[in-house]
Amino acid sequence: MSTRMADVVIIGGGIHGCSTALHLALRGLKPILIEKDYAGRHASGVNAGGVRQLARDLQEIPLSIASMEIWEHIEELVGDDCGFSSHGTVLVAESDEELAGFRARVDDLRLKGFTHEELIDRAELKRLVPAVSDHCPGGVVSRRDGAADPFRTTQAFRRRAIEKGAEIHEGVTVTGLSRVGAVWRVETSDGAFEAPKVVNAAGAWADRIAALLGEPVPLTVVAPMLMVTSPVPPFIEPVVILRGRKLSFKQRENGTVVIGGGHLATPYRDRNETVIDWAKLAISARTVWELFPIMRQATIVRAWAGIEAYMADGVPVVGPSSTSEGVFHQFGFSTHGFQLGPATGAVMAELVATGATNTPLDGLEIGRFRK
Repeated sequence: MSTRMADVVIIGGGIHGCSTALHLALRGLKPILIEKDYAGRHASGVNAGGVRQLARDLQEIPLSIASMEIWEHIEELVGDDCGFSSHGTVLVAESDEELAGFRARVDDLRLKGFTHEELIDRAELKRLVPAVSDHCPGGVVSRRDGAADPFRTTQAFRRRAIEKGAEIHEGVTVTGLSRVGAVWRVETSDGAFEAPKVVNAAGAWADRIAALLGEPVPLTVVAPMLMVTSPVPPFIEPVVILRGRKLSFKQRENGTVVIGGGHLATPYRDRNETVIDWAKLAISARTVWELFPIMRQATIVRAWAGIEAYMADGVPVVGPSSTSEGVFHQFGFSTHGFQLGPATGAVMAELVATGATNTPLDGLEIGRFRK
């Protein structure tokens, strides 16, 4: 089989890989994306679908803000509204002490020039989330936030990337990566691909690609669990999250409620499998029971988990390789990468095409682990 040539080879077909492929194609480059399963098979297609700027690590905020600008016009970019709705995200405080901590964060963000997080009192919390338990004294809201359909979104990026000239090869596993003269040679189960630039967007498998370049990273493979209920009458519009206890909570248009927040299944990445921990899901159910009395008659219909990459410091790796010219990393989104996908793809395409970006990536470089 002859070697296939491209301007850029992207390894990994989640929302980040597909977004990067689309934005590279929009710049007139020819990207080839290689995905070992199918686009959205893992984290990108099975997450909770939260589109939030709220409660981001400071180093992620510039990417998150840039992404929200794209989300608000997502149909113009990918030809699909992706099920995106914008009713805000509310971080609920369960005590006065917790609310005081939230106030300190909001004040600090404002000193740094970020105004998307807004402290709210009990009355505003009850206006936004009438069903919340009366003991909650307030919280924080990011009013432009919302939610979308993760698998539909990833597929929309995939389709539009192909329409704009990207090649996507699914069911193809990368087996090697090496420098050959002025290009990188990517060996796969379907033959070789060559390009002067490579993007490592391989998600929970990205550490293996980094290791081939002499860049070991502290990546942990995790499997956040989600469960969904039978339909209940509409009672909540914003996405609700907690910090003291693990919870993310949203009601879909069909009345079902998706419950997540960070309890983990056991992942087996070499088998593409996860094993659900029902005892931990029971903790999530108890949290919902206590926080939303209206949910006490709901029935859990099913549960699932996706395989993701979690970095030791909880923030992603975005930027050029520290050892290998022409290679770029885009992985480790640590269970909160879905909202970042649109802008991170645009930033990565800018980096690959021009060697620079105006979007701050401070603290996201892979070299931080060598320190």
